[in-house]
Amino acid sequence: MQPVLFSIGSFELHYYGLMYALAFLVGIQLAKKMAKERNFDINIIENYAFVAIISGLLGGRLYYVAFNFSYYLRNPLEILAVWHGGMAIHGGIIGGIIGTCIYGRIKKINPLILGDFAAAPFLLGQAIGRIGNLMNGEIHGVPTFTPWSVIFQWKPKFYEWYLQYLHLSLEEQAKFPALVPWGLTFPNTSPAGMEFPNLALHPAMLYELILNVMGASILWFILRKKVEKGPGFLWWHYVIFYSFNRMIISFFRAEDLMFYSFRAPHVISAILIVISVAALIFSRRKRIL
Repeated sequence: MQPVLFSIGSFELHYYGLMYALAFLVGIQLAKKMAKERNFDINIIENYAFVAIISGLLGGRLYYVAFNFSYYLRNPLEILAVWHGGMAIHGGIIGGIIGTCIYGRIKKINPLILGDFAAAPFLLGQAIGRIGNLMNGEIHGVPTFTPWSVIFQWKPKFYEWYLQYLHLSLEEQAKFPALVPWGLTFPNTSPAGMEFPNLALHPAMLYELILNVMGASILWFILRKKVEKGPGFLWWHYVIFYSFNRMIISFFRAEDLMFYSFRAPHVISAILIVISVAALIFSRRKRIL
């Protein structure tokens, strides 16, 4: 697993950038197909796709920088070095929402209608993007011998436990066997390898890939056909699916952003789920009335 697919002279093609480009191309084709089904202007969808991707990337980067402000204050040029990683999906969602609202206002279109077109493509795109994370050795999980009681602590206790583990004798360390057989060992030059050299880790990025593909399939093959549900139906389900997926994956991830003593994704995801469920209930009652 290496981050560079190939290089020609000084030019390097990174898996990370390639997966973002592939996700965009696949996503826009799905959105255009849905636009044709609903007799919606395809030109509006094509332009919206560029707005959504740009605002999403900006939001994801700024969110990550904000949660690591002290580092980027010391290294301001690194803010632009997105090829080094450092994107936060919740920031991407927030940025995408802002971009959608601005574009919807300009075009005089309900932003929730645009969100419905983006829902399944966005979730599938996030799944594709995790392949880039795999090749970069980032968004990695904790070592596979980490006890379940440590992984599923609401307040993250992993590093506290891991420091204790490192001070144990080899005989004591051997008492912690691998809990799953599918752990991955990453190159020592990758973020995962530098943090946990020569240790098999939970492939958290692949867990999320699987869950996101499942969610995107439900959105595309089942919920997409329920056109009578009104604007925002697919979008709010997207938010619920991804937030639920993110809460699960955060238990296994070793490098989540923190909000005081809690994992930031748990806090943000819980808030987004409550908002989305409330929006779906309100929309249903509005249609009934």
